[in-house]
Amino acid sequence: MDRFNNVRERVAPNLNVARFMSRIYSWMTFGLFITAVTGFMIGTNGVWMQVLMMNRGLFTFAIILQFGLVFGLSLGINRMSVGVATGCFLLYSFISGITFSTIFLAYNLNVIGQVFAVTAGTFGAMALFGYVTKKDLSAMGTFLIMGLFGIIIASVVNIFTHSAGLDFIISVLGVIIFAGLTSYDVQKLKNFGATADIDSDSGHKVAVMGALTLYLDFINLFLMLLRLFGGGGGGRSRD
Repeated sequence: MDRFNNVRERVAPNLNVARFMSRIYSWMTFGLFITAVTGFMIGTNGVWMQVLMMNRGLFTFAIILQFGLVFGLSLGINRMSVGVATGCFLLYSFISGITFSTIFLAYNLNVIGQVFAVTAGTFGAMALFGYVTKKDLSAMGTFLIMGLFGIIIASVVNIFTHSAGLDFIISVLGVIIFAGLTSYDVQKLKNFGATADIDSDSGHKVAVMGALTLYLDFINLFLMLLRLFGGGGGGRSRD
């Protein structure tokens, strides 16, 4: 009986983690699906694209709403119900599809599809590493977050300098940083799932935030790879 109890005590946390991570990946995948479908429908429709481009106020509002939803979820999720938090995440995915539809003006479908496949493979490999590694990635996460702030500052600077060299460096570092953050975030979520009550409201809300975190890792990794594979202008074509 003692041996049975010991086995059960070891297996239960693993099942908890598997259920928790499955919930996170399900929401993340659904969010990416909403973004992809929305972006494709708008980006490949000349009328809708013209409406979006001719109404800069609408586009600007969508970007502001994106940031507002992320900050709102990050700062206020403890005061939200599970339904409201989930709704905000899904709304964010939809709004992101609207703003990301503009990539269809810059890159053809072949380039976008190829980069998406590379992103999915890279994300999957880094997520798997974060899940199975025994190494504590906390120190690496701190370093990567500092690097993220660095590329944000460099990106702002490059808005004014228009340096192709700096843009390339930002893209390369961005791929490294978001690939690393994927492993770090997966490990952090795995550790939470091993000890928390994942079926409580708090557990469900952390799953939503986890889905948003991994969604952002995937999207930013995709955008950085797209900048590299697009070659500044080589991939920019609608034909």
